[in-house]
Amino acid sequence: MPYEITGHTVLTGLLGSPVAHSISPMMHNESFKVLGLDYAYLAFDVDTDHLKTAVEGLKALGVRGFNLTMPDKNLMAAYCDRLSPAAEIIGAVNTVVNDNGILTGHTTDGTGYMEAAKDAGYDLTGKTMTLLGGGGAATAICVQAAIDGLEKIHVFNRKDAFFQRLQSLVDTINARTHCRVLLHDLADTHALAGAIGESHILTNATSVGMAPDTDACLITDPALLRPDLIVSDVIYNPRETRLLKMAKKAGCPTFNGMYMLLYQGAAAFKLWTGQDMPIAHIKEKYFS
Repeated sequence: MPYEITGHTVLTGLLGSPVAHSISPMMHNESFKVLGLDYAYLAFDVDTDHLKTAVEGLKALGVRGFNLTMPDKNLMAAYCDRLSPAAEIIGAVNTVVNDNGILTGHTTDGTGYMEAAKDAGYDLTGKTMTLLGGGGAATAICVQAAIDGLEKIHVFNRKDAFFQRLQSLVDTINARTHCRVLLHDLADTHALAGAIGESHILTNATSVGMAPDTDACLITDPALLRPDLIVSDVIYNPRETRLLKMAKKAGCPTFNGMYMLLYQGAAAFKLWTGQDMPIAHIKEKYFS
């Protein structure tokens, strides 16, 4: 039977700004089609100024759930009725499940990232990471990486209004896991060089370098990149950011945010539908 919208179609979607570049609608809608589920997934360009109104509207419409991308992840935590343990620690949400008007916030970014690293062939257990950023994706990665057995994580973020809150999160991770997490000011170039020098992997978990501002990069000195350093970027548009281009030129192994998107999406899909996303099919169709 052809895939079509019906009077029973269950709505899911994505909130963020910008969202027009996202492949999430294609990947989720294709999964619904393959599994014969009467669901649909749409993308809505919603910034933080309009997030509360949008969430109230979606709740009133009875949507099954939705994803959040930048810049909405942190603010969304305040609009949920319940939070998963990881989302509560992080204070950010990228997936919401609506159960009869009760909104439960989850974070699947960290799981998505760690699965992407495994997919790329890297076992990070016992390793050291330098993590750029302190937003929703970065903190989710930090928490999951610590839980999954990394030995040390250097987190670099601008000393902005959220820096102290980020320090509190770091203290919580240190108290609850065996990983040692250190928070640094991104402006401290000496600390950044030292951290990258002892790290096995460098991860950009910010939006710096994302389209349309593709010339931006937080790493300004290519000498910091050495051939045995894995370099990753959570950005997938463009698929090769300026950071990844620099890393490839330095001989570093690299991977982008495409498979992180795939695996975090698969986790959200399971929360909404109770079924596994057909990952092999989606990978072949959209990620090859």
